[in-house]
Amino acid sequence: MVVIGSGIMADNLSNGNDAITLLGNTIATGAILFVLIKMFTDVSGAHFNPIVSLIFLIKKELTPNEFISYLFFQFLGGILAVFLVHYIFDLTIFQLSDNYRAGYPKLVSEIIASFGLLSTILFIRKFDPSSVALGVGLFITAGYWFTSSTSFANPAITIARVFTNTFTGISPESILYFFTGQIIGALLALYFFNLTD
Repeated sequence: MVVIGSGIMADNLSNGNDAITLLGNTIATGAILFVLIKMFTDVSGAHFNPIVSLIFLIKKELTPNEFISYLFFQFLGGILAVFLVHYIFDLTIFQLSDNYRAGYPKLVSEIIASFGLLSTILFIRKFDPSSVALGVGLFITAGYWFTSSTSFANPAITIARVFTNTFTGISPESILYFFTGQIIGALLALYFFNLTD
């Protein structure tokens, strides 16, 4: 909701300046990630992201049943949030994005973004667990600007953003590139972490 809502608000206020729109979108997203992870780490492990849950399933820190439950609510929550944010901004509730983001550069960008995000979580969790929320918020804030994909790094968010034809949307034909990059990046991060563990 924050990703899409801040994109809509920033786009409405920026008079067509995409750099200002992205900056507003970035600040809101990084800030809410810090808050949400701090709020929910002790409740659910702050599992808002299917690739994070996948890595913790592989590490045997989640059971298969927990993993499936998390996936269900991650995807459902993302889609419901899109409809709610459209409602509060008085937009058409159901939309499909035509924002084409496909191609191999975007796939590589999402590998980098997802590798970075999972590395941030795994290494900070190992050495300074109380700083995971700060690390994730700052990494995604930076990732918006140093990756061509704007660092989605989250399959549930990717699917949700298909249903908004606003600044943050992604066209359905772009999903495969993002999903593939996200999974590869997450698995590479786990492999790298295990090498150093």
